[in-house]
Amino acid sequence: MNSEEVLKQTFGYDHFRPGQKKVIDLVLNKQNVLAVMPTGAGKSVCYQVPALMNSGVTLVISPLISLMKDQIDSLKQNGINAAALNSATPQEEVNPILRQAYQGKIKLIYITPERLAMDYFRYQLNFLDIDLVAVDEAHCISQWGHDFRPAYRQLLEGINSLKSKPNILALTATATPAVQDDIGEQLNIPKENFVITSFARPNLSFKVVNSPQNTPLYIAKYIKAHEGEAGIVYTNTRKKVESLTDYLAKKGISVGAYHGGMDSKERDEIQEAFQFDRFQVIVATNAFGMGIDKSNVRFVIHASSARNIESYYQEAGRAGRDGEESEAIMIYHPGDLRQYRFFIDESEADEKYRELQYQKLQAITDYANTGECLQQFIVQYFGQDCKPCGKCSNCLNQDDLTDITTDAQKVVSMVYELDGRFGKNIVAQCLIGSKNQRMKELNAQQYDHYGCLKMNQREAVSLIDYLIASRFLEIEGTKYPLVHVTNRGWDVLDGKIIVKRRIAKVQQQKRIFNENEDPDLFEALRRKRMELAKEQHVPAFMIFSDRSLHDMAKIKPKNSEEFLEVNGVGQAKMKKYGSRMIEVIKNF
Repeated sequence: MNSEEVLKQTFGYDHFRPGQKKVIDLVLNKQNVLAVMPTGAGKSVCYQVPALMNSGVTLVISPLISLMKDQIDSLKQNGINAAALNSATPQEEVNPILRQAYQGKIKLIYITPERLAMDYFRYQLNFLDIDLVAVDEAHCISQWGHDFRPAYRQLLEGINSLKSKPNILALTATATPAVQDDIGEQLNIPKENFVITSFARPNLSFKVVNSPQNTPLYIAKYIKAHEGEAGIVYTNTRKKVESLTDYLAKKGISVGAYHGGMDSKERDEIQEAFQFDRFQVIVATNAFGMGIDKSNVRFVIHASSARNIESYYQEAGRAGRDGEESEAIMIYHPGDLRQYRFFIDESEADEKYRELQYQKLQAITDYANTGECLQQFIVQYFGQDCKPCGKCSNCLNQDDLTDITTDAQKVVSMVYELDGRFGKNIVAQCLIGSKNQRMKELNAQQYDHYGCLKMNQREAVSLIDYLIASRFLEIEGTKYPLVHVTNRGWDVLDGKIIVKRRIAKVQQQKRIFNENEDPDLFEALRRKRMELAKEQHVPAFMIFSDRSLHDMAKIKPKNSEEFLEVNGVGQAKMKKYGSRMIEVIKNF
């Protein structure tokens, strides 16, 4: 069987997604490959299809036990035998798993990077014919990445110690060009074998909400407006997780809390309850990160500003993994950024690493204040370009532009008068005519533009941030960033450029059904899916994705041949569930 036949028969897909075929061909050709694809683009297919075609075993290195469990459960639904060897695997099960792999009964074994570092485990692996080592979340190998994990640095040594000399496939959703180069260097992957697909996520609508008066109330109203849709709310401290969870529960929302301070048993129970749709929403710290593989998450809200674009994009990417329309919202609070800056100041990391973290924080400030397309901003951050998405909060608010040229000229003039010697807080205080001690020390009243803006300091800082994000001003230095005027800024002062700023609106988007699709049939199929999931003791989305259900409601298959035309239905799912889903359609 060729790779297309394996894709159709096992996974139920007619076509490969962008980049998948190229990666698979290189892997089957025994090349080392780096695949950078956005969350939900089907990275796992890039090693699962070769695993089924190769004669030997595929080792998958994954950083989180919970992620392994989800992958294995999902593979079993498609009739593929896989196993995990990690700290949760009872010792007496290790040898039987390795024996089944030796006999060809298990094709994929999931392990943590720390396990590959064990000498005895490497000795055991040398009895197996290992064709491929897939390194998931490969950005963890790079000190320039956002999730650096030291055990990943020893991976090449461990892989090279294997007698069968497997080739390597590294996979990640979030790697800037610098991180891509580092992964290539660490894992011996030539640059010509980098397969970088578009970072754009066409089914995601990105939104920024700037400092709402009452963040918990905003979140509660949003969730109420999206009843029946699963969502994740990220916040930056355990205390905030607990208080926000209590607040939402009191508002009648089905919600669970998840953070690193809970014991692992409690965390596993919460995660499972969310997977099985017993909670609509999880409120979590970023401890609830890579471990979630729930395909029908419809919204991700960051109740606190993210620390960097990489982790924001990865966490936002938990929404819409099944390709259905979904939403990612960041509630921007400048105070969060000040707190993160303090943590960087106090850290014991070397100067070079701290400089990088300051730059990443500035990128988040620019993202929250840009007037451009938000999807385009993120894609450009990762070194690519795309057209404006037409659906983010900036694209949707195209018409709500206010001419702020006069205020922009005042800010540029003030920065010029201060001769680029101060940061944005001092500039803002001068602009609003603050009378604090620092202003007295500077004798700020001497400046022509002292007190020229009629707004509070928070609004003035927000305006400065907007002018920085729009490249009228720029920041120099990282630990002590100073504000300077750019050439574009001089053009504003000379009246050559008009500056406009959008007034943010909160958009509400409801699910749009295909014209051939019956929403009531979709709901009936969803109920049947839940019934099947309870019988199988697996999350509902592992039985069929929402996309598969929408396809069924549109195609209305009457027999097994037609049912196999449904997106994401392969032979194993057809045999297991086909007749019962067809019965629902017929009865409807």
